[in-house]
Amino acid sequence: MGGISIWQLLIIAVIIVLLFGTKKLRGVGSDLGSAVKGFKKAISEDEPAKDAKKDADFVPQNLEKKEAETVEKQKQNDKEQA
Repeated sequence: MGGISIWQLLIIAVIIVLLFGTKKLRGVGSDLGSAVKGFKKAISEDEPAKDAKKDADFVPQNLEKKEAETVEKQKQNDKEQA
């Protein structure tokens, strides 16, 4: 009913080809394809870099836990000095 039929799409395609020409459309298509390939390559290269930054021996500690340990050490040092 309100949709675009195949004939209307074909007429639009013919008008676009007449306006721009096949060489220009082919160039735009190849440029778009290479841009998509480059984007996918950049995304796939970025993921291993994220994993490489993680150290296998590193165990993250909470900041609160570190602060609590620091406070306890300071209290022990204060008691020893007193």
